[in-house]
Formats: sequence, C-alpha cells, structure tokens
Amino acid sequence: MKIHTSFLKYGGLFAIVFLLLVSCHQETEKDAANLKLWYQQPANASKELASVIVNRNNPEWLKALPLGNGAFGAMVYGDVNQERIQLNEETMWSGSVDDNDNPEALKAQAEIRKLLFEGKYKEATALTRQTQVCKGAGTGHGKGANVPFGCFQTLGDLWIDFEKESDYQNYHRELDLEEAVVRVQYTQDGVTYKREHFVSHPDQLMVVKLTADKPGSISFKGTLTRPEYYQTKAEKDQLVMQGALSNGKGGKGLEYMTRLSAKNKNGTLTYKDDYLEVENADEVILYLTASTNYVLDYPNYKGRDYVTITAENLKKGKEKSYEAILEAHTKEYQNYYKRVSLKLTSDLDTIPTDVRLQNFKKEKGKSDLHLVEQLYQYGRYLLISSSRPGTMPANLQGIWANQLQTPWNGDYHTDVNVQMNYWLAEVANLGEMHLPLFDLMESLQEPGAKTAKIHYNAKGWVVHPVTNVWGFTSPGEKSDWGMHVGAGAWLTTHIMEHYYFTLDKEFLKNEFPVLKGATEFYMDWLIPDPKTGKLISGPTVSPENKFRAPDGSVSKICMAPAHDQQVIWQLFQNYIDAANALDKNDAFLNSVKQAQAQLQGPKIGSDGRLLEWNEEFEEIEKGHRHISHLYALHPGFQIDVDETPEWATAARKSLDYRIQHGGGATGWSSAWLINQYARLGDGDLAEKSLKTLLSKRISHNLFGQHPPFQIDANFGATAGISEMLIQSHTGEIRLLPALPSNWKNGEVKGLCTKGGFVVDIKWQDGNLVSAKIHAKQGGEAKVKYKDKTISIHTKPGENIEFPL
Repeated sequence: MKIHTSFLKYGGLFAIVFLLLVSCHQETEKDAANLKLWYQQPANASKELASVIVNRNNPEWLKALPLGNGAFGAMVYGDVNQERIQLNEETMWSGSVDDNDNPEALKAQAEIRKLLFEGKYKEATALTRQTQVCKGAGTGHGKGANVPFGCFQTLGDLWIDFEKESDYQNYHRELDLEEAVVRVQYTQDGVTYKREHFVSHPDQLMVVKLTADKPGSISFKGTLTRPEYYQTKAEKDQLVMQGALSNGKGGKGLEYMTRLSAKNKNGTLTYKDDYLEVENADEVILYLTASTNYVLDYPNYKGRDYVTITAENLKKGKEKSYEAILEAHTKEYQNYYKRVSLKLTSDLDTIPTDVRLQNFKKEKGKSDLHLVEQLYQYGRYLLISSSRPGTMPANLQGIWANQLQTPWNGDYHTDVNVQMNYWLAEVANLGEMHLPLFDLMESLQEPGAKTAKIHYNAKGWVVHPVTNVWGFTSPGEKSDWGMHVGAGAWLTTHIMEHYYFTLDKEFLKNEFPVLKGATEFYMDWLIPDPKTGKLISGPTVSPENKFRAPDGSVSKICMAPAHDQQVIWQLFQNYIDAANALDKNDAFLNSVKQAQAQLQGPKIGSDGRLLEWNEEFEEIEKGHRHISHLYALHPGFQIDVDETPEWATAARKSLDYRIQHGGGATGWSSAWLINQYARLGDGDLAEKSLKTLLSKRISHNLFGQHPPFQIDANFGATAGISEMLIQSHTGEIRLLPALPSNWKNGEVKGLCTKGGFVVDIKWQDGNLVSAKIHAKQGGEAKVKYKDKTISIHTKPGENIEFPL
C-alpha cells in the first residue's frame, strides 16, 4: 500500500499526512509499557464493617482491585494472612416484576397543566405530589432491597485463610490493565508467595493461581459466605453456595449458585462440610463460577438452568490447563483493550498508585500526566469488565457492589448516570460494550408502553428516572425527582450514536422500533403553549433541581424545562436521521419534522445565561450538581461553538456560573464538566475539572466517588479526555479541539469518530505534527484543525494524500 506524503507550512506547523486504512477495530502498536495500578500494602480484609459507615462504602473495599468479564465481578483485597475476594454476578437482584403504574395519575394531568399555566405553582406542586407517582413502594426511597423494586446485591465472598499471623516483607499488589490480571507477591517466613487472579470471558470462570518458591509451602482453608440467604456445602470435588433472594413480597425470588473447586500440585486437597482444605502444596489453582436463574420475559419470569450452567463451566474449565485459560482470556480481552493507546508522558511509573494520588491531592494544581493516562485506560478497562455483548449493562456501580443494600439500589438511573456510563463507548473504540444498553431499552418496551398508556394515554413507550432488571418504568414514589419524563428520549440517542459511528444499517433496522416507540410517546405528550403556540412538555422536572416560582413557592414541577426540550429535539433529529438512512419517508416522519420545528428552542436570560426553565425563575441552588439544561451542548449536538455561537456563549456563562457557586462537587458532575468544557473548546478548564475529580472524588483504587462510589465518574472522565483530543458530534472531525496547555507533547491512537473513521494523533509543543485517519466504509469527511478545514471524499481502502 503506497503512502503519499507532503509537507506544507501552516501556522508554523507541518501539514498532516492522512492515511485511510481499515476499521474501528484496528489494534494499536505495542509501544508502551503496561499501565498498572500498584500498591505496596494490601487492603485489609479483616476490617469489614457490618453497619453503614461514612460515605456508605467500606474504605478497605475501596482499596480492593476490580476484575470482571461483563457477567461476573470480583474485588481482590490481596490480604496476606486471610484473603478476601468479594464476588458479584450481574443479575444478583432482589425484588421481582411488579405493577407500579398509577391509574389516578392521568386524571390530574390536565388540571396540573392548567394550574402551571395560571402561575399557581404551589397548588400544581401539591397536586403533582399527590398524583404523579407510582403505586406501591417504588424504589423504597433508594433502599429497595426488601420491596419489589429490589436491589443489586453482593454475591458473597471467597475467603482463603492461610492461618498465619507472622510478619511479611516485600509486598506488591497490582492490577495490570493491559492483561486484566491482579497479581499479589510477598515474602513471609522466608518464602516468596505469588497469587494471580483473572476473570475469563471465554471460559466464564474466575481463576486464582497460588505459587511459592519453596515446595510444600501452600496451606489454607477456603470457603464461600454471604451475609444472608445462603448455604455452603461440600459436594464431591467442589464447594457449592446457593440460595434465593427476597422477591420483595414476602416470598422467594431469584435463585443463585456459586461453585468453587481446586487443583493442587503435591500436598493434599480435601472438601469437608463448608470448606476446602489444602495442606503442603507446591501450587494451587482455584476455579470459581456463578450464575442465577434470571431471565426476564416481561411480565413473566422464566428461569434459566443455573445449576447446569455453573456445573458445565466448572467442569470445562478444570479440563483445561491454566495456561490455556489465561491465554484465551488475554487474547479476548486485549482484542478490545489494545485498540486505543494514550501517551502523555515518557516518565517511568515509579510511584505506587495510592501515593501518586495522595501527592496529586497535596500538590494542588500540578499536573500528573501519568495519572491521567491511568484514569483514562482504567475507564476503558472498567467498561470492558462490566459490559459485554449479551450481559446486563453497567449499573451505578458497574458490576461491583459489596452490600445487600447497595447505594440507590445499584440500579439504572436514567437522568444522566447510565447514559454517562456509555459516553466513552464509541469514541474510545468499545462500540460492542454499548450493546447491553440497547438490550435494556428493548426490555423496557412492553412495560414502558403500559406506563405510557396508563399515565399519559400516549402511544409508544416511556421510562422515568430509574429502572431495574424487572422492567420498572413508572414515575418514582416522589414526584420531585420521579417526574423526569425525558429519560426515554435521552436513552434512545445512544442508538443513533452507535449508528453514527458504525454506519451499521442492520443494527439500525433492528433498533428502529425502539427509537420510533420513544418518538411516538413524545409526539403524543407535547402540547401547544397557550402563550406562544410552541410545542412544550409537562408537567415534568429539570432533573433534581428546584426554583422559586412567581407565587413565592419553591417548586420542581414545571412546563417546558430546557432539558426536556433539548432531549426531545435530539430524539426527533435522531429519528429523522434514522428514517432517512433506512429510506422511511412517510407521514409520521413529516409530522416529526414539523413538531421539531415547533419546539421551544434554547432561551437566553437577561444575564446572558442559558435558561434552565421556560421562565427566568430564581434558582435555589445556584451551584446545583445537575447541568441538565446544557444537554444540548453535551452529549447532544443542538448547541455547538461553530454552528450556534450565541447559544454556546450562553451555555458557557451558565456553566461558569454553576462552577462559581460550587457546582461540579460530585464525581459524576465533575466528569460531565470535563466534557462540557471540551465541547466549548476550553482545554484548560476541562483539565481543571479533571483535576477536581482526581483531587476530591477518586478512591485509592481509582473508583469514582459521588460519594458513595459511582462508576459513572470513571466512564465520564474517559469520555471527557477523549473529547479533549477529538470531536465529531457535528459530523466534522475536529483534531485536538480542547488540548490543555499542560499537555505539551503526546500521542493517542485508535479513537473513533462518526462516519466510521479511526484516528491517530501526535502533537509536540502543543501543536499537531501528524495524524492518521483510517476509513472503514469511505464517504465524505471534513477534517478540522484550529481554523483550517478540509473536505475529502474517500472510498473503502483508498489512500488519500492532502495538505491541511
């Protein structure tokens, strides 16, 4: 393949050489040492607290290192005398399918709208609180473990008791991000011990290998426990832990099983009562598999044969060599992970991760580029580990939770959080990890259609700010937060994001009914504003924020908040693009186009800020953590610095105002700010938000903190760093659109853009020096760097040379 080069001066820079090659799945070169999280001390497995503590997470658990294969998760403490590996399975949910739709809701909606239009917010709020809520307990106010909504829970723990109390030296613990392996090494009583842990997707097993440098040195007892609803017993060559969770209605719900077995080299291995015992072995390999009987076919619950699944996975795994399982795991994992590399510094990693993080927190304002590299790839690692094709999507904690009552039920919050989990998927070259989110949307069609009919007398389907594995689509038990009605619109934009990046028409054809159903709902829900004639939505909320109404009352309920108008505009644009791509030119498409043109667009207040509500209300929380009225800037594309500069300026003023008044204080909101400032082209402020996240909302193991632990901050940060380096939300490929001044030199490989392109970029002294663009399917591409834009037409596999 011939590569043409040319060098022209532009702004003191050399021109770019563009090479159009293959697809979004190209692997990057092996040109950097493995990124690792590493420590010189264990997490203390003996310090588990039974009660809820400050920030709701045990601090030692936040030092443990996560492993996962999408369906199964593990947190490795690495403790010396008694090891604890906390376990999770993706469907480990209490609760059950329940009818939460409220037939009284629809009767009051016309009166609520009338009151809001008359400015009677106090009366409208009172009536909304009485009527626009679900039946029953709802989410249990975020503590739903024992109500039908349920809760994502811990699967339990694997304990390995070495029955020692002696001191140890030369301790090292690491999570190798490139290999998805946790390693532990230490010296005790003159023997050097090693442990290697990984969770294999191909073999659906967790495997732990224990070795020592002196024969006969490995002795321990191993068992499986859980805080409740479990029984562990020895069965031939394995331990079996099983039980059933509460269905939230006083009966038995989901059933689960975990199997543990071992192979030993020399020494003895016995299974007895509720433990296995190894004595004087040279080497031991542990195999652990788990499953539940969860299969949801709404409104029915049809169980899968989890007993056979776990038995067969264990049997097949033990028939293979350790090396074969590890090789298959590594190959499968690296197929995803190695697509993208980010290099911001050539410094060697000589500082333990926790010390590096502490140093960063002490040295306020100072950059640590290696920490940025770690956090970036950690986000990609966590998504690969918690969301694979065919699994459940990553929840509020990904797949890792150590409690029976996980914070906010460990559910799917659809007013920003589950969406933020997937902002990185396409741009960071992990498009397959996006698929579980689409599966979740498909599972919501039937219950969501029922909710749409009962609550709104509307066609299509709807979901509110939270959902679970049981098909919950009703409003919450409190309308102040539970009447977020924009979730379906926001969720379905991810369908088109996947299409924009892949141009996969077969995928779009399959998902089109989901997109159309969401569109049908909002077409029915919109009504004309009596004053302006514009189409508006309501009664609804701007997620979790409140205002002082003209009648003096404090309210969250309103008509036409900016967030609703923006997500509906985006949905309609997505539907129009999808219909055009699939050649669906019909009367419904024309009606959607007309409705989009009649929406109330973004409005600018007297102080130049973008309004959050349809009127210029007084804000109660000037630094509120949600910035829902800036959705159109990011992750939407209705507002853009080049295409709608007036709106972008107003969005910038709104963003600055929130920060000045304490906004961005939680982990996920800091992460969102990275993305917002990147879209505004301000790399330094994007980096400042990244530094805020790293200095205030990151744990020892780099888990993001709300607090408590929420994984959206990790995913949002990786997405934000990607947005600083490349953007394509308008269809134009923008190179280094928000490069921080501190990131003088660097290189990124493998980022994806809309149109099916993959981009490699290198810069020096803050200036672009080379770039490569790989085309998957060809077509038109606009490429921009600073104020220079080039349009090119590409064909699949064609090599094109041009100056920038």
